[in-house]
Amino acid sequence: MMVENSEDYIMLSGIQHFEFCQRQWALIHIEQQWNENKLTFEGSLIHDRVDDPFIVESSAERFVSRSVPVVSHRLKLYGIADVVEFIKSPSNGAAILGHEGLWKPYPIEYKHGKPKEDDCDILQLCAQAICLEEMLNIPISEGAMYYHKTRRRQKIKFDETIRNKTIETAKKMYSFFSAGITPAAVYVKKCDNCSMFDICLPKMNYKPGSVEKYIKNNLIE
Repeated sequence: MMVENSEDYIMLSGIQHFEFCQRQWALIHIEQQWNENKLTFEGSLIHDRVDDPFIVESSAERFVSRSVPVVSHRLKLYGIADVVEFIKSPSNGAAILGHEGLWKPYPIEYKHGKPKEDDCDILQLCAQAICLEEMLNIPISEGAMYYHKTRRRQKIKFDETIRNKTIETAKKMYSFFSAGITPAAVYVKKCDNCSMFDICLPKMNYKPGSVEKYIKNNLIE
């Protein structure tokens, strides 16, 4: 994977953060701040088990690659796909170095917890597929999410709606990144489980006097 002027590219994994909360994404990917909590720690343990490039699974009709570097020069995204299954496909596959024949990639993203109500995980998976399409010059119609709590795959179709949303989200991320914009904090219920809560301090940004109120309610106890 060749990425010239990599400082001009943004991390593909950030698309999930951006969809969840644009401020969270900016704190992590623009301001380079990070804070671990129980959910992110458990998630990293799951990825440690999955993202082992020395684990090889293969047969005559299928092989599995882990921790696959991906890039889209069109969207200026780069990152790592957890798992990509390659299925033999003589009619519409791509040539893969070290493997005879043509192969169709099937990206799989592993996540802690269970399927979410929003599209943040799906957009990340679709972004991986778009990168692979650009790298291999073939269309990829679907992939899968695997959630640790449900312990089964959820098939994801990369339809026009999801593709368009992924592309528009990536473009908006890049515009924020280029301008160095960190959106202001707005407190909502999901903030309570965010690993960045103590850095973001969303409850301090409502109105004049809110800093004093925050200290009184949260620090002097």
